[in-house]
Amino acid sequence: MRDLVFLPGFMLNASLWDDMHGDLATVGNLHFGDLGQDASIAAMADRVLSTAPEKFVLFGFSMGGFVAQAITLKAPERVLGLGLLNTSSRPQSEKESAGTLAQIALAEKTPFKGLTSRALASSLHPDRSTDQGLLQRLQAMALANGKEVFLRQLSTLRDGSYADLHRITCPTLIVASDADRLRTVEESEEMAQRIPAARFEIVRDCGHMTPMEKPEELFRIIRDWIASSRL
Repeated sequence: MRDLVFLPGFMLNASLWDDMHGDLATVGNLHFGDLGQDASIAAMADRVLSTAPEKFVLFGFSMGGFVAQAITLKAPERVLGLGLLNTSSRPQSEKESAGTLAQIALAEKTPFKGLTSRALASSLHPDRSTDQGLLQRLQAMALANGKEVFLRQLSTLRDGSYADLHRITCPTLIVASDADRLRTVEESEEMAQRIPAARFEIVRDCGHMTPMEKPEELFRIIRDWIASSRL
């Protein structure tokens, strides 16, 4: 059976995929990359490659999508197919960088108590932003990662891979959500236009956390893409 490697987003971990785990296991052997040990996209990519199977289908969610692009560009002979979920290829803006530096300065001086309620709520569809079950699960992942991972991941500079996307030649699935307040549909469309063998899907009535908000729909999209791409 094919090997599937999954990469989480900022302050998330393998629990991001809990609602999809059983279904995903029917289409491949599951592997979950660790993005908490390094402070650069390149180092994260190297760590994933060092532990991944020889050849695999790769899925990157949000921040993990930047790492997945770096992996595919670095080791194209190993990546059979690429899934980019609620992510982007745009470099970090000056405004984002300034905000990050302010967050780091504050976080270094104070005890880590998890992500703010505002940050957690903004990652969900507005209608789910008070869903205590989802909010508690997101916070539990953040607390499990802790302060050191928070600082490392905040320090990670996204330099963007837009100019190199045409070099990604494997079958690629790009998924966006219509109510994502962290990554726009336009960012996903940009990637779909640049990657030669891209399939673009939009999940409706969904915020940023597609694997938790719409797990069954996302699984169907992934399953059908794997089948149609003959991966």
